[in-house]
Amino acid sequence: MTENQQIPLSSMNFLDLAKTRYSVRSYDPRPIEKEKMDYVMECARMAPSAVNFQPWKFFVINTPEMLTAIKAAYPREWIQSAPCIIVACSDHTESWHRRADNKDHADIDIAIAVEHICLAATEQGLGTCWVCNFDPTVCRNVLSLPQNLEPAVLIPIGYPAATAEAAPKKRKEADEIISYL
Repeated sequence: MTENQQIPLSSMNFLDLAKTRYSVRSYDPRPIEKEKMDYVMECARMAPSAVNFQPWKFFVINTPEMLTAIKAAYPREWIQSAPCIIVACSDHTESWHRRADNKDHADIDIAIAVEHICLAATEQGLGTCWVCNFDPTVCRNVLSLPQNLEPAVLIPIGYPAATAEAAPKKRKEADEIISYL
């Protein structure tokens, strides 16, 4: 299928996909098939961004040496089981800035792409978790990042361990967050 071909809407159920996705904090050690990772990363590539500037770069870390190094940026025990970590970086020199107030949209753009990754992974039977509470200096050093790239999110990705369970989703009621005017 080419990127311009349309999938029939009747074959999609986005709400079920969104309800199925959860933050996985326990992974099976088996590697992820290349086809699945390629699919997930293609979904990130197709994410929308302000003015289509695509101000991002993704580093897919799956070698033992690099995993050990990048996991030092978030020294929590649970992340050690992840067989792969995607480092999502924003490029503030390439992002769109709103004219009225110079608002930088890099953080919005990277968030959209990261959620495309998480939902595509869920569709492929993989688990993910957003990690934002990490040491960006460690990431910058491990990846030898230039100054224009900001490590924004770590995304551990892999098959959920048999013991991994989704916690019940706590969401506000619709009338608390939605106003139809």
